[in-house]
Amino acid sequence: MAKPLSEYNRKRDFQITAEPSGTESAAKKRKASALSFVIQKHDARHLHYDFRLELDGVLKSWAVPKGPSLDPSQKRLAVHVEDHPLSYGDFEGSIPAGQYGAGDVIVWDRGVWQPHDDPQQAYAGGKLKFTLVGEKLSGDWTLVRTRLKGSGDKEQWLLIKEKDPQARPATEYDIVQAEPDSVLSTASIKPPASAKPKSKSPAKPKAGAKKTTATHAIPDQFTPQLATLVERAPEGDWQYEIKFDGYRILARIRDGEVRLFTRNGHDWTERLPRQAKALQALKLKDSWLDGEVVSLNSDGLPDFQALQNAFDIGRSLDIIYYLFDAPFLDGQDQREAPVEQRRAALKAALAGSRSKLLRFSDAFAANHRDIFESACDLSLEGVIGKRLGSPYVSRRSNDWVKLKCRLRQEFVIVGYTRPQGSRSGFGALLLAVNDDTGLVYAGRVGTGFDQAALKNIYAQLKTLERDSSPLRKPLTSAQARGVHWVEPSLVGEVQFAEWTREGVVRQAAFVGMRTDKPAAQIVHEVPRKAQSSTAPSADHGVKISHPDRVIDPQSGTQKQQLAQFYSSISQWLMPFLHQRPVSLLRAPEGIEGEQFFQKHSERLAIPHIKQLDPALDPGHARLMEIDTVQALIGAVQMGTIELHTWGATWDKIETPDLFVLDLDPDPALPWKAMLEAAQLTLSVLDELGLEAFVKTSGGKGLHLVVPLARRDGWDTVKAFAKAVAQFMTQQLPERFTATSGPKNRVGKIFIDYLRNARGASTVAAYSVRARPGLPVSVPVSRQELKNLRGAQQWTVANLLQRLQGVKADPWQGYANRQKITRKMWDKLGARPPQ
Repeated sequence: MAKPLSEYNRKRDFQITAEPSGTESAAKKRKASALSFVIQKHDARHLHYDFRLELDGVLKSWAVPKGPSLDPSQKRLAVHVEDHPLSYGDFEGSIPAGQYGAGDVIVWDRGVWQPHDDPQQAYAGGKLKFTLVGEKLSGDWTLVRTRLKGSGDKEQWLLIKEKDPQARPATEYDIVQAEPDSVLSTASIKPPASAKPKSKSPAKPKAGAKKTTATHAIPDQFTPQLATLVERAPEGDWQYEIKFDGYRILARIRDGEVRLFTRNGHDWTERLPRQAKALQALKLKDSWLDGEVVSLNSDGLPDFQALQNAFDIGRSLDIIYYLFDAPFLDGQDQREAPVEQRRAALKAALAGSRSKLLRFSDAFAANHRDIFESACDLSLEGVIGKRLGSPYVSRRSNDWVKLKCRLRQEFVIVGYTRPQGSRSGFGALLLAVNDDTGLVYAGRVGTGFDQAALKNIYAQLKTLERDSSPLRKPLTSAQARGVHWVEPSLVGEVQFAEWTREGVVRQAAFVGMRTDKPAAQIVHEVPRKAQSSTAPSADHGVKISHPDRVIDPQSGTQKQQLAQFYSSISQWLMPFLHQRPVSLLRAPEGIEGEQFFQKHSERLAIPHIKQLDPALDPGHARLMEIDTVQALIGAVQMGTIELHTWGATWDKIETPDLFVLDLDPDPALPWKAMLEAAQLTLSVLDELGLEAFVKTSGGKGLHLVVPLARRDGWDTVKAFAKAVAQFMTQQLPERFTATSGPKNRVGKIFIDYLRNARGASTVAAYSVRARPGLPVSVPVSRQELKNLRGAQQWTVANLLQRLQGVKADPWQGYANRQKITRKMWDKLGARPPQ
């Protein structure tokens, strides 16, 4: 009898493909959870959809050429293929040429499936009836085996949508066309080209070869590594280069053909023909090279305006391509090799070039402070630092940092003013950045334009005029006077002195238009504070020992950085800690080490912590309160990551002033199910006459917080929260459970009311969670709820960006005045405790 996944493993070389290996056992025990399903959109020889159902520890898989249809009359062919490992459900990426199934893969939909009968018997019998609960697909479906003969010995099945409220005629709606993109990321698959180039199967790496490089079929598309903006150079071993004032360009060399792409994947080969020809002359095997194209002024320094002019008139001869990295070079995958090794190999490859259009970006040998000062003296944009020994990663990374001589970034252009005096075109451009709620005004720029720029930009603006403002919040009448609004599609780069407290730029000067960056990606860039890795440092008078200890390997966040993060959000966090007993989740060695939950001060001397009256919790050590920023930083110094608070303040500890409903889902459920559950629960609370406030848990679910007047005791408040949970379970037993334990929430959402007992606690608003990536529990408004992407949407890396863009408190109107009434108990069909 063949071993589980043996066919899957036989078809793949895991030294080449990034797909997960099928080493997991089919009999491997999993935590109690619903059965998962996933549909992957797969652009192989032909675009198709891989439909996978979890059963017996693997993903039973079918290839559906046309994808699922919501029309019951359309019976879609589903070709049964080999079982896949459960971990394949998270796979997105490009399967290299020469490998089985070569092509791009995205997760098109995922969630849970609920078999109507015994799933093993139904599968063996060739007729599976089931319900899907996914981000895109829902309702009842059938997979039935046919006697049709296909190629080889593969079984031919049919995937059929049952007639139910989710069914829709194909003439009305095609879900494959309407929702083409990934539910896991921002990835998408473009329509297939008419023909794909044939590639030979790549050779396997030789035994004993170094792991830093490997023979590799390069991907069709590639995302560059991005640098993190910092205030000052970090300590450690770094290499510094000029920060070029140009366009980031990636070069793909495959089968001798050179294509040049912007950082967002736009093909600019036709705009840079001479540079492509110069690269082709190197005669490199398959490669991805990273660099920046610039134009130099008469002093030999980068000139962004000159670069734009060169593109405008099609004069690529004036454009120089500076190359600084080679993630793939001459058929070798170098991404895991140290940056200095990759750059040395690139420099050697460029040594034979006779073209003046290709140059290697040399690193400086001087001290980084001298380099930065010299760059600023020469009016350069700044410098880029790269940590020695670091790999190449296709994302923004702390291993690459940028120091800018003057603040400078891209802005979305949302309007313009009329010109004054003899000036033509326009007077000033109105600028904006994106935050989680839309476009936010960021000021205006009226200098830095020459006559040609005024004319060209004005011509573009005229075609984009609109009647209304695209900004989330209207400007004052004075700010909006004389403004012509435009569609927010143009992006311009601006340098400026500083951001004001109101979030607008000061002393702005225009640099140039950016056609390589989409408006939707433009946000307020916030410099990360560089950290010392050599000596203890202090925060608010608290000495932080081991400041460079990495507490979260995924984000690379260090202990000192966590202390500074908590300090930076203290004005938002402290009101939720005020006068409340606090419990601390401590992870002294980081989130991967041992964790401790501490409710009492005990013998641990936490700097500046407030110890409460021992009478509040007789028989135990004193309860604690964090009442100052010093105490907050002191808790971080002692390894604290999470902050949990009681539902009452210590001055009236026997009468809670809130209750919490923690919506805790089966991890297999899609996020769409969580949002629907939250809306349903909020509707019930609205019907009861109770205003509730929502926050992300920073874990898997959402917290609904209901403020109360300090009247009822713990038993009454807990019993009422339980009554709400049980009411939801009685009304929708297929969706909710009020019984704790993983086995009771399979395919459901547990409404956890148990946090409302005396001595219990809930993670505080704006507390970090001790999970990979360090997510944060964040309050959101009811209006924001439908657009939430997940419970871990905000982390220590991006929360400040949200807070800087929030103009109003998302919990505006929160007040402890609501009372639990007899009428509410009656509506729930429950009785208060006697």
